[in-house]
Parts: sequence; C-alpha cells; structure tokens
Amino acid sequence: MSHPPRFPGSKEHASVYARAVFDSVDRMDARAFGDWFSPRGSFVFGNAAPCVGPDEVGREVGRFFAAIRALRHELHDCWYCDGALLCRVSATYTRHDGSRLTLPAATIWRGGEAGIDDYRIYADLTPLFAPG
Repeated sequence: MSHPPRFPGSKEHASVYARAVFDSVDRMDARAFGDWFSPRGSFVFGNAAPCVGPDEVGREVGRFFAAIRALRHELHDCWYCDGALLCRVSATYTRHDGSRLTLPAATIWRGGEAGIDDYRIYADLTPLFAPG
C-alpha cells in the first residue's frame, strides 16, 4: 500500500484524504481503491448490495471500471463532522465510444486507524448506461 490507511481525524486533513482516494478512482486502479478500506470496510453504491473488505471492494469496483473508458472527479465540497467525511462531487465518465457525461454525486465515509470502515455513494448512473 502506497498511502496511509488512517482515516482523517480532523477537517484540516479531510479534503487531502478525499482527494487522494478519488485520485485512485480516477486512475481506475481498483486495487489501490480497495487498499483504502479496513479489513471489514464496507462499500455501498446507491442501493447495491455492500461489498466488504479490500479484496471484494477492489473486485467490484474493477467490474465497474471495465464498463467505462475513463473517470474524473471534481471535488466541490468536503466536510468532516462527528467522525464522518462527506463529499459533494461531479464525476465525468468517458464511455467506451468516447462520449462523456458529467453527473453529480455525494459520498459519506466513516473510518478509523485501519482505513475506511463504511463508504457510501449516492448517485444516479441511469443516464450513463441509457441507450443512446
């Protein structure tokens, strides 16, 4: 692991931590993204079933990465409150046909010494996979 898994303990470190996590996603590095999670860390996208643990999170995110060509997050806001990190982002997806789509999203993360314990993404990806 090339980054410290420790979840930020203050608002001063929250945006730096969030940017580093989103950078691993934007590189479409599923393993690096999974490495941010604690051994029992849970990842939930919308109403999908949770993935638990770094390996399962990495596998599931890797499947999603295979469905797109590229991804880029713009971090608009980042808040740290009561041990939770909340982010408001825009995600620009590049489809395999080269077309792009930007969609809003929000994330809520909780974590500790071993990394992210709970990561939830709230976004509607329906337009991304809608027939064109």
